Amino acid sequence: MAPKVLISDALSDAAVQIFKDRGIDTVFQPKLGADKEKLAAMIGDFDGLAIRSATKVTAKLLERAAKLKVIGRAGIGVDNVEIPAATAKGVIVMNTPFGNSITTAEHAITMMLALARQIPQADVSTQAGKWEKNRFMGVEITNKTLGVIGCGNIGSIVADRAHGLHMRVIAFDPFLSPERARDIGVEKVELPELFKRADFITLHTPLTDKTKNIIDAASIATMKKGVRIINCARGGLVDETALRKALDSGHVAGAAFDVFVDEPATENPLFGHPNVVCTPHLGASTSEAQENVALQVAAQMSDYLLNGAISNAVNFPSITAEEAPKLKPFVALAEKLGSFAGQLTETGISKVQIAYEGHVAGMNTKALTSAAIAGLLRPMLQDINVVSAPVVAKERGIVIEEVTREATGDYDSLITVTVTTERQSRHVSGTVFADGRPRIVNIKGIRMDAEFGPSMVYITNFDKPGFIGKFSSTMGDAGINIATFHVGREAPGGNAVALIEIDGDMPADVLAKVRALPQVQSARVLRF
Repeated sequence: MAPKVLISDALSDAAVQIFKDRGIDTVFQPKLGADKEKLAAMIGDFDGLAIRSATKVTAKLLERAAKLKVIGRAGIGVDNVEIPAATAKGVIVMNTPFGNSITTAEHAITMMLALARQIPQADVSTQAGKWEKNRFMGVEITNKTLGVIGCGNIGSIVADRAHGLHMRVIAFDPFLSPERARDIGVEKVELPELFKRADFITLHTPLTDKTKNIIDAASIATMKKGVRIINCARGGLVDETALRKALDSGHVAGAAFDVFVDEPATENPLFGHPNVVCTPHLGASTSEAQENVALQVAAQMSDYLLNGAISNAVNFPSITAEEAPKLKPFVALAEKLGSFAGQLTETGISKVQIAYEGHVAGMNTKALTSAAIAGLLRPMLQDINVVSAPVVAKERGIVIEEVTREATGDYDSLITVTVTTERQSRHVSGTVFADGRPRIVNIKGIRMDAEFGPSMVYITNFDKPGFIGKFSSTMGDAGINIATFHVGREAPGGNAVALIEIDGDMPADVLAKVRALPQVQSARVLRF
């Protein structure tokens, strides 16, 4: 059956056609986002939801979205999606971070130029029949210093445009490497130095706990007298009340804002000041950008629903279309190895190490690790998935460690999951053979070769004659058919393990009889 996608906000006809051309059953209701009740009534039938900013995807809505696999936001901001709730349900949330980058960067440059030459104010005055040539004295931007806070995709485009205007560009970004700074021609500085040196400051960073009010009264006091501040990123990066006071005192010469703490902004501390330029969140508002993000989100969602490719997800590692089919059997292996370890773990987990050896070490191990952690935690937490697992593990203080090694021994690829608890450390290894089926090849250092089955029995025992016969008799007496029987041992007469696939479930009284067999140390029922 073809996947179904609901488009609840306005997307272009070309974007809608992308879904249809890819064979996806598409329902286009561009005004549905404003009708919460109708959207909630419909959402349960869809695998994907394509939105802009009008649709609010709340935890309450997600409770009704039983089949939903992916939410695609045509644009950068995902403030209208409750990411933790989507993650908990295993719903991938995608955005389109690059579709409107040029448009937003151009808007910031335009705002800076308008601010420098007081264009909006001069326009209003002139069209009112005044000729106030002496009133609107501007400043040149040539040879001025532009301070860029946040030098990612948009910030780096702003820096490039500023170079074309013969400005000196300094940048603060904790994630900007010295090599990248040299490549884009900016001087990397710390925030206090940027505040001290910049003639113009432009913000291009997300709103987080660390960046909220990154410009406040204290930082404004350290800035040059006559500084001009541009914000086309996110409302809340600047303390608007503190900025208004600095504008009133003349310490800040002007401000140009496209974003505000409260939107729609019908009133704001900055409104009415003669040296402030404001626009109604127009950063991404060009016909080109709106089309780009719509086409991009349609392509991304289609790729995920049809072949498992994940791009620009905010809550899961990216997986390319080329990677997806190669990863699929290893994702299954990682999840089953994690599940094996999780079903045997009874005490608190402190650390999990996933080691990748051979060919698999060059794959997208982040996605594989998520699958392993999901398998590990599911026996204990039940309602968990590959999207939510890393977050849940972090919340519980579990240390996750990845190790990759190029070379391995007997296998082209090998994944080993090692779980450390309060009492012990346990590891299990597996591989994928040419047939694409995951196999366990090592348990606690004991070699074996066993496929996973829906219902299995795991036994640790002493390697003594008679165990296999007595176990088989116990199963026969109970009317339980043995599908496969795999054994391994440390040494003759030493510790041994057995992994047996059975048809159906094993009743508790039969499991008790197995545990009572002379050579058996422990016996557990496993389900995969």
